[in-house]
Amino acid sequence: MVPFSVLDLSPVPEGATVAQALANTLDLARQAEAWGYRRFWLAEHHNMVGIASAATAVLIGQVAAATRTIRVGAGGIMLPNHAPLMVAEAFGTLESFFPGRIDLGLGRAPGTDMATARALRRGLAQADSFPQDVVELLGYLGEDEGAPVRAIPGVGTRVPVWILGSSLFGAQLAAYLGLPYAFASHFAPGDLEPALATYRATFRPSAHLAAPHVMLAFNVFAAATDAEGRRLKTSMQQAFINLRTGRPGPLPRPVEDILAVADPAAVAMADRALACSAAGAPETVRQGLAAFVARHRPDELILTGQIHDHAARLRSFEIAAEILREAAPGDRLKGKGFPERESL
Repeated sequence: MVPFSVLDLSPVPEGATVAQALANTLDLARQAEAWGYRRFWLAEHHNMVGIASAATAVLIGQVAAATRTIRVGAGGIMLPNHAPLMVAEAFGTLESFFPGRIDLGLGRAPGTDMATARALRRGLAQADSFPQDVVELLGYLGEDEGAPVRAIPGVGTRVPVWILGSSLFGAQLAAYLGLPYAFASHFAPGDLEPALATYRATFRPSAHLAAPHVMLAFNVFAAATDAEGRRLKTSMQQAFINLRTGRPGPLPRPVEDILAVADPAAVAMADRALACSAAGAPETVRQGLAAFVARHRPDELILTGQIHDHAARLRSFEIAAEILREAAPGDRLKGKGFPERESL
């Protein structure tokens, strides 16, 4: 069975508050732990009305405190927004509170617009120093007791660091540093295959990781019927279109027909970006997941899916967990099985 995890942005649905969105995140994390999910990752975004996970490290601490065994981490921290020392201190603190349960995924994009980047007091040029910042951060989390500057907490914690990406840049850096790699296939599938090929072909074993290890993101909108799964997906389609056309807002309510509320060209654009998705009844989702795993052979999956109704979102993740727990490694050709993988 491929290990499977959750990527959550703490979506703020239309008609709900940020407090409700954060409470929903804690509820989902508790349920995900019971359903067998390995990791629960949260993503850093700023100045986004529909996303409540901006203070990512703070929210990670709340989720870890509300659960017992599931790994909790960042998918990811946008390193251009932060000094590496402060990231090391924050995640060293989390690891000290919750030993063996914290992950740190690092992204190169600022995760926001230029005005907000300025408000964060970190210039956009910081992206150019991303490789150096990653190395600096790894040093703070390592064992160098004699360094002139140390992260306290942080030093010696060796919090697992992942490189996140949606292009060849992240794949090359993860391979060069010998780090695990998580690809944002849930919204940027265009470079998925060349990025995987690059990472696997050029990976250099390191003190962090002996062999390449890839986690791929996949959208799931699972429900009792195909029609209901497709209806649930329309919230994310609308949100993606609104973001790309400069009208971000709360997560929209689902609609029966996406073409009734959006231009066909915009829907086609959103569907290309969300190509790594499965929407529908359990068997439809099973086939979608099996085809994706058979084609790309990830070491892990991380599932996401912006669904307006919290109960429907819980049920979607529950169905996906049932599918993945029941998958038999030897039955891959029938669309029911998933290859076994070693895991971190």
